[in-house]
Amino acid sequence: MPIHAQLPFPRDRTPWLVGASLALMTFLLLSGWRPFDRLTWWLEVAPVLIALPVLWLSYRRFPLSTLLYASIFLHACILLAGGAYTYARVPLGHWVAEWLGLARNPYDKLGHFAQGFVPALVAREVLLRGAWVRGRRMLGFLVLCVVLAISASYELIEWGAAVALGQGADEFLGTQGDPFDTQSDMGFALLGGVAALAICASWQDRQIRRLAPPPAQSGPRTGTAGAPD
Repeated sequence: MPIHAQLPFPRDRTPWLVGASLALMTFLLLSGWRPFDRLTWWLEVAPVLIALPVLWLSYRRFPLSTLLYASIFLHACILLAGGAYTYARVPLGHWVAEWLGLARNPYDKLGHFAQGFVPALVAREVLLRGAWVRGRRMLGFLVLCVVLAISASYELIEWGAAVALGQGADEFLGTQGDPFDTQSDMGFALLGGVAALAICASWQDRQIRRLAPPPAQSGPRTGTAGAPD
């Protein structure tokens, strides 16, 4: 039976979620103040602009697990940094490239890893709480299918931007001269999805159980349905 209806409103988390939302709005303003490329900024932060109001509008009807809210927050921070600097220029990526001796800034791979990790948790939570699938193996398979579908859709969006904008989309694409950038992006998303299932499945299960309403207590029946009082 789906457990998404009549969930108790977790008021104790509300101050933390309000604080996280205000922090994200602050990061959004800082990210949008003189970004490296304004068009790229809009393209990169669009998921944050869409997700934040959706999460608040759905909070009473379908509150998510704390693990999922935290994961979405971290993913949003990754997107906002990428929008401010462009993925090829994020300082954290330069430091990692220098530390590991890499020829390119790997920050975009972190973004695509998160693009697999977080949607995997979203898909898993929705499928579990809606009782849309039976069996752990089928659940994991479908979650990874969703991850790859989202990753492929994003690559199609990048292709469309390249066709429509020409060189104006170079900063958004961020291939950095890698002819296999699309394939590696999808590979990192898949890796993120697998990591989410391997690391967080049990943790997420426990938090979902806390969101579920207590079973209804059935008392002794005093009459038969349809019978007169």
